[in-house]
Amino acid sequence: MSSVSDRSAEELLRDLVAIPSLSRHESEAAEFLRAWMATFAYDESFVDEAGNAVGIMGSGPRQIVLLGHIDTFAGFPPVRQEGRLLYGRGAVDAKGPLCAFAVAACRARLPEDLQVIVIGAVEEEAATSRGAHYALSQYQPESCVIGEPSQWDRITLGYKGRLLLDWHWEGGLSHSAGEAPSPAERALTYWRDIETYCDDFNDGIASLFARLDASIRDINTWQEGVNGIAEMMVGFRLPPKVAPAQIAREFPAGDGARVTARGAECAFSGDRNSALSRQFRRAIRASGGVPRFVNKTGTSDMNIVGPRWNCPIVAYGPGDSALDHTPDEHTNLDDYLRAIDVLTSVLETI
Repeated sequence: MSSVSDRSAEELLRDLVAIPSLSRHESEAAEFLRAWMATFAYDESFVDEAGNAVGIMGSGPRQIVLLGHIDTFAGFPPVRQEGRLLYGRGAVDAKGPLCAFAVAACRARLPEDLQVIVIGAVEEEAATSRGAHYALSQYQPESCVIGEPSQWDRITLGYKGRLLLDWHWEGGLSHSAGEAPSPAERALTYWRDIETYCDDFNDGIASLFARLDASIRDINTWQEGVNGIAEMMVGFRLPPKVAPAQIAREFPAGDGARVTARGAECAFSGDRNSALSRQFRRAIRASGGVPRFVNKTGTSDMNIVGPRWNCPIVAYGPGDSALDHTPDEHTNLDDYLRAIDVLTSVLETI
């Protein structure tokens, strides 16, 4: 155990947020976190073959993995502090939770039989999730906490699944006064079929977590010689029991187009009554909060490691997820410190 003051904890977050770390460009941030963990007396700290920053405390046979991510969404709004609010890309999603992990592992008086592994994973914001996939082959924890913003007094149990469809059409152009549909119209016809399917599926379903959601992520048309080209990327958020392959089969390309499915992840939920969940609830109450459970409509690395590790798992971390990816992304440093206290208590009593 190494002492990390509140001031040092806040400096860690400010410094890490100040380092740009888009997916596939995380090396500077990963090395910074590795060096910080070495300075604060982690038993081991290294950057692994996938590029993840990894710190290990303790040597017991029982492993708990704290799996955060060090990459961020695109854009780099100015890093600044106004009172107790820290602004900057990653302050919420998800360097705040990751830094809370790193500090808590230092502060906790760990049981002798416990080993804590803190991972700042790469490419979580990309469909590849390279860091989490690599971690799958390296560890077999008895419990896992995913570092995602839930607010300090909430516990995230599950995430919806995901599927991306890349649709492409190319063919001869015709006069705009003719009857043949334009490339853009062909793309919108494909999209309307998806909208209709989702509307029918969701009829009578009130829960956001149980709904099938689709959105156009990108759409472009252009001309090359005598041909027109249209491309569109459609993203699906999948509820439990809806497999990505099922949705892919529902929407073949048709109309001379081609479609490629990728980024497939099934929805996943942890057990709300697990020992890990109970410890989080106890620790939140001890810090003066009223614990609540939430399910998220996005995806996280829980979708990847949850089914494979098959252990008690939750997602936890400071910050309001409504601020993810926004120009106004910011976190409350007081809530960040409260989350560290909760995590420290969980590690000491799990």
